[in-house]
Amino acid sequence: MAKTEFMSALMQLAAEKNLPKEIVLTALESAMVSAYRKEAYTHGEDISVKINPVSGEVKLSLKKIVSELPEDTYREILLKDARKIDLTIKVGDTLTQDIPPPNAGRIPAQIAKQVILQKLHDAERGAIYEEFVGKEGEIITGTVQRVTPEHVMVDIGKTEAVIPTNEKVPIERYRPGQRLKLYIVEVARTSKGPQIIASRAHRNLLRDLLILEIPEIASGLVEIKAVAREAGYRSKVAVTTRQPGIDPVGCCVGLRGIRIQNIVNELNGEKIDVVQWSDDPKVFIANALSPAQVLSVTLNQAETTALVKAPDKHLSLAIGKEGQNVRLAAKLTGWRIDIKSASELEAEKAAIKGKTAQEEEKGKAAVEKGVILAQPAELEEVVFEEEAVEAPAAEEQAPSGIEIILPLEVVTPAQPSKIRFAEEILASKSGKAKKKDTSKKDTDGREDAVKGKKAKHKKAPYIEEEEYAG
Repeated sequence: MAKTEFMSALMQLAAEKNLPKEIVLTALESAMVSAYRKEAYTHGEDISVKINPVSGEVKLSLKKIVSELPEDTYREILLKDARKIDLTIKVGDTLTQDIPPPNAGRIPAQIAKQVILQKLHDAERGAIYEEFVGKEGEIITGTVQRVTPEHVMVDIGKTEAVIPTNEKVPIERYRPGQRLKLYIVEVARTSKGPQIIASRAHRNLLRDLLILEIPEIASGLVEIKAVAREAGYRSKVAVTTRQPGIDPVGCCVGLRGIRIQNIVNELNGEKIDVVQWSDDPKVFIANALSPAQVLSVTLNQAETTALVKAPDKHLSLAIGKEGQNVRLAAKLTGWRIDIKSASELEAEKAAIKGKTAQEEEKGKAAVEKGVILAQPAELEEVVFEEEAVEAPAAEEQAPSGIEIILPLEVVTPAQPSKIRFAEEILASKSGKAKKKDTSKKDTDGREDAVKGKKAKHKKAPYIEEEEYAG
């Protein structure tokens, strides 16, 4: 009767912890081993406990190694003593001996309780981890438990999920008791148990909500090609169909927008644009910029850029508030998009045409001018080279009496002031020399006059003394 009650309690414990019966039995066996070692055995002895899963009978076993000269009596046994139990045993074999379990006291029973609770707790954490690790990338529903500035704790049933700051929607306000749909980003095993990172801002949350809400997407008739999202503000979804005759955009929007409105309500009013996907990048870019109209799209395959021409009245709509529409379109298509109005492009084209025409006229005029003045142009280039040599320097190095004559063919009408002939150079040089000599002569004359005056002043008193003496 006692064994039956024991097994009933064991089954009830397994049901409460949502664990298999085998895991609970293993935890109970480990707890009983700890209790028996505390009461009658040491840690050096190799003992094990087995519980019959049907009858609940407890079996305690002691294992020792057969040896001729045992050194560790806790783990080894003499061959003579071992053959008293088993005649066929040899040296080196392991002797397993069943012994009656001792009656555990209060302290061993308390130890067994702590061990079994710890083992069950670890087993429960492992089971939770195994359950949620396979749900990465899926949507779960939870209830907000507590809100802190760093994160939001959400109860998801068996455990709690964490919404960190970078995974929260900026405009959402969370309150305890609020039910939310979350996207599981990561499941990590830690010392405190499994840690589940959830998100409300991930773009795949919108993708999974569309799959849950729209049967055509779940069945595969409509395929989601790309998703671009700015959490809390606006999103764009590109869809296509695998079966002719089906409108993928209409399937997602639903009658009077009822399908897409349910998703908008779940995301707290976030705007969602559903556009048609196309193999042609030009068409896809034009669709991605909806609800704005596009006149033309020019692609640059090398730089992956697109120049979009939009009507003047749709330019602000195509760009969106703070560039949001064009930014989401670029994320959706993978192209870098530059939008310009029709009038701006026409003005640029006109300016380019005018500049081109002006350059052509200048080119024609230059060609005509070059035909007439072809020879002076060549001479002008030669003159530039002669100036670098500097003719006066050559003049100074030349011996006296030799005339330096510059070639006349290098003189051009463009620079008449630079023409100097040999006669002028020599004349200017001789003039400077004469001027220098004159100045020297005048200086000598002045010096003689001064000397004569001084001599006169010295001689006059001497003559006067002679006349006075006479």
